Formats: sequence, C-alpha cells, structure tokens
Amino acid sequence: MTDARERKIALVTGANQGLGLALVRGLCQALSGKSVVYLTARSEERGREACTVLRREGLKPEFLQIDITDATSVQAAARAIHGRHGGIDIVIQNAAARITKDVAPAEQVAGFIDTNNHGTLRVLEAFVPLLRDGSRLVVVASSFGSLRNLDARLHEKFEGAGLTLEGIARALDDYVAAVRAGTAAAAGWPDWINVPSKIGQVASVRVLASGNKAEFRRRGILLNAACPGLVDTEASRPWFDDMSKAASPDEAARDLIWLATLPPAAAEPYGELVRNRRPLPWQ
Repeated sequence: MTDARERKIALVTGANQGLGLALVRGLCQALSGKSVVYLTARSEERGREACTVLRREGLKPEFLQIDITDATSVQAAARAIHGRHGGIDIVIQNAAARITKDVAPAEQVAGFIDTNNHGTLRVLEAFVPLLRDGSRLVVVASSFGSLRNLDARLHEKFEGAGLTLEGIARALDDYVAAVRAGTAAAAGWPDWINVPSKIGQVASVRVLASGNKAEFRRRGILLNAACPGLVDTEASRPWFDDMSKAASPDEAARDLIWLATLPPAAAEPYGELVRNRRPLPWQ
C-alpha cells in the first residue's frame, strides 16, 4: 500500500455505483488523510449522491463531473485537476457502457465502443500528461481482453510494430461498421461485442506502456489493465443465472486497489492485464 504519510491525488471514472463506488471507497481507506480522491460520474446528481453515501461512512471523496463520451468534458476535468494539484498520482478508468440483452448488437455496438474504447482513449489522452513520478494508471477491462479470444486473422489490428492508439481506434471503428453491415462474423469477429472491446482496451494499455517505456520506467510510472472477475452488479446480473460465486464490488475492488497503490519501488506488473494480482497471457 501507499505510504500513509504521502499525499496522493486519485481519480476514478464511472464511480457513482457498483465497482467504481467500491474503488473510491477503497482508495479513501487506503490513502492517507491528506490525499484527495475524486469520485467522477457523468451525472452530477448521482455523483454527488454517491459522495454523500461515502461521507456518511466517514470518508471524504470529492466529486468531479466527467462524461467520457465527451472529449470536452474529459479535458475540462483534466484541466481542473491540473489547476488544483498540478498533476495526478492515481487514475482508474472504470467508466463503461452496458450491453443490453434484448437489443441487437448492431443497434448498440457504436455507443458501446464509443464509451468503453474511445472513452478510454479520451481519458488516456487527457490524464497521462498529468501523471506524476511514481503514479499508477489502471484501465478496468476483463479476461476477455486477450488475443487468444480473437481469430488469428484479426491479430494484426491489435498487435505488432508500429501499432498506435489511433490505429486501435480505427480498427474498432471498422469493427462497428462490420457489425452494422452484418459482415463481422465472416471477417472473424466474435459474436459478443464485449470481446473486441476488451481486447482493444488491453491493446491500448500495452501500446501506451511500450511506447513510453523508457520515460515511464525512469519515472517509476506503472500502467496496467485489470480484470476484476465476475462482480455482482446490476450490469452483470442479467447475463448470469448463478451469481453465487460472484464477488461483491468491495471484494473485487481489493486487487485493483492493490494495483493502483503499488509502492514506489515496484517495477512490475507493467503494461499487463492483471487478474488476482497476476498477469494474464496476451496470446
């Protein structure tokens, strides 16, 4: 855990409920009383209500509005953090859209990718420049985010020399177009739209970590994706008949808090997809 004497600035996106709320709770508990933990949400009303819940527990989160589907909103939040603190120490990109069971993939894929993938990119572009020495950045993904879950014909879209964040975004836009045109299956894309999305998130973390490795290693910055496992939330329940083995949000948050508060001397994991405190294979 972080040295209790240190003052950290931390931020969690999509934090008014579920895992995001648990992550804010966990950070407030793990960090020193001098630290500032920002609970962010698209809805100001729901975000402030969530802060009130945590304050009743004796915690002191601060609210900051962020809609990750809106670049202006994300950049405005980053400017606010820079103006107040000059930089940031912990960023957890947790905000995500849900997949709705009774809506056809072609009708929801564009919004899903725009939120989960392009939204993640917006957060990375806005907050990575604010990372201070020794900072930790975590993108909440899942174990689906592995090339092993993708047809080999598509691997080059998410792996290889010269790959960029923008290239990954274009690949996912092509995927959206293929789903809407009804040609995704023939091209090798999986049926469930969550799989390409998670692969894109993990690939983005890997590209960012690789492209900035010399600087980030020198400055002690760690970037990783994380799989929290099956979590008992409103987003998960419609997809599983048996949730008896699912973790509560607070239980699932523990390993992510560990990853986000690794001590200054930690050098690993770096640029990985981490579950249960261990990296998962990429291929």
